[in-house]
Amino acid sequence: MSALDLFDMSSANSCVNCGLCLPHCPTFQLTGNEVYSPRGRLGAMTAVLAGTVTADGAFDDALSTCLGCRACEAVCPGLVPYGELYEAAQAELVAKRPTAGRRVRKVLLGRVLGSRGMIRSFTAAAALVQRFRIGRVLPRFARHAVAGLRPLHPRRSGWAGRSVEPTGTTRGTVALLSGCVMDAWFGPVHDATIGVLSYAGYRVVIPQQQTCCGALAAHDGQVKEAQKLAETNVVAFAGADLIISDSAGCSAHLKEYSRWAPGGEEVQTRTRDVTEFVAGLIAEGVLPSLTEHRGDVAVQDPCHLRHAQRIMAEPRAILRAAGYRPLDIDPDGLCCGAAGIYSVLYAETSNELGRRKANEIVATGARLVASANPGCEMQLRARLPAEIRVAHPIEIYWEALSASGSGSG
Repeated sequence: MSALDLFDMSSANSCVNCGLCLPHCPTFQLTGNEVYSPRGRLGAMTAVLAGTVTADGAFDDALSTCLGCRACEAVCPGLVPYGELYEAAQAELVAKRPTAGRRVRKVLLGRVLGSRGMIRSFTAAAALVQRFRIGRVLPRFARHAVAGLRPLHPRRSGWAGRSVEPTGTTRGTVALLSGCVMDAWFGPVHDATIGVLSYAGYRVVIPQQQTCCGALAAHDGQVKEAQKLAETNVVAFAGADLIISDSAGCSAHLKEYSRWAPGGEEVQTRTRDVTEFVAGLIAEGVLPSLTEHRGDVAVQDPCHLRHAQRIMAEPRAILRAAGYRPLDIDPDGLCCGAAGIYSVLYAETSNELGRRKANEIVATGARLVASANPGCEMQLRARLPAEIRVAHPIEIYWEALSASGSGSG
């Protein structure tokens, strides 16, 4: 698959240059430069992929500084699929400008994230950094990454290859995406997801042969690596009634698998983000809404939940069902600056966006923050005061169920 195979020229040409996307673009907001806006990048993409302009350093800079947040898609009257076009243009850069950095990222995003053994090794190393508190000697971007991590437990058994029976009457079977870092770094999120689904009457299976969803490789233009990971998961999840992901970035990518692997449309149509699935169960009365008021919770909308999947009401419904009052912190849902590996590649921009988001949260006075994406959670935790907790909406709901005596966790 080449970049041009991913690129639909007609969809790019549907941009009418109205500028409605500009207030929602983080990099345009920071710079005021049209080059770093969605319509500016779309014009450059169209010219490069049509062959009228070369993929030079200026194009590389304009495109690579995009966070891929897709906020522009949500407000575009022409319904331009910016995310698809962005990934295609990134693939063109990989082909035309094969830098050393991109070669390193090819290995990292394709081979390392696809290997549980390598993830365990990285986890063990990061755990040592946490234990001996030596993060301050690391480069700035690495310090923020370590500061944003939850306490790591390298010996913790992952969920891959296991299954959990429902606690009551069986409603069906769902398959859970264990992901690359979710199992190793965010195990309590999986614990809560499995607890809630089991309590609701679902048998939860976590296929052993699954791997990283491939989202980060796709966003970076590493087409072959993204394809290979997607092909593995298509086989791993064959036959599953529903596929549940508790990482917003992963669920968004799984819902676009038809572009990445033969049979990917089957995964695509059966994938649900855990927040939309659980919110549906609460609305149906399958899961309870608790009446005890537990306080306020600030809600951070991950870009790939809010903009890519258009899921906003569901996390708030879950939090209300847990007994909390959701507080909105940003009506436009501006990106927090995490954006996968963006915080490593463009640390200054990432840090500024993260700082702004943290300040919005602090201003609410809430001591609890709900975020449904691991990268966003790490970005926020690294910049928020220690007394403010960041957790997944499903964790918050499961803890409330357990405290009320309704759950068994």
